[in-house]
Amino acid sequence: MRHLQTGTLLAATLSTGLMAGLFAAFSYAVMPGLARSSDRTLIETMQTINMAILNPVFVLPFIGSLPLLGLAVVLARRGEGRPALSWLTAALVLYGVAFLVTLVGNAPLNVRLADAGDPDDIKDLAAVRADFETKWVIWNAVRALLHTAAFACLLWSLIVYGAHRLQEAGNTSARPPAPMSMTI
Repeated sequence: MRHLQTGTLLAATLSTGLMAGLFAAFSYAVMPGLARSSDRTLIETMQTINMAILNPVFVLPFIGSLPLLGLAVVLARRGEGRPALSWLTAALVLYGVAFLVTLVGNAPLNVRLADAGDPDDIKDLAAVRADFETKWVIWNAVRALLHTAAFACLLWSLIVYGAHRLQEAGNTSARPPAPMSMTI
């Protein structure tokens, strides 16, 4: 049970961290870069990204984090991870809200952008961009913050879980190894 609990917690932390990093990168790099581009470039690029991102490398951690977080909560309630339970629950709630933000905020905007059609056939590129960009950027910032908060909760839960396991093992005085010094 310990190995399952530890593995689940690590997998949930990794997958949540991947999502936090992805959405944060859009906030501080991708969208600011596209903001400096032409209407056509932004529309075409976002349409292409929105098609390309729907692949297993994205979908697995994006959707998979929820059951992993749920399992981590259940295992913590039933096992040795009880001291980390509040942090795990907070991570699950934050991730769930971030997931909903994607479903009700970003995804519908992505669909509308796709429905606008080929940029060569759009008569008013500026209007399509105006209807998409600002709203999408705001929703993305919200989900990036929520995913990052969930990731932070999971990182802290790892610390709490690890400290609790040390105490259970009777190693309350266990310290990390001292750094090695190099002499020449």
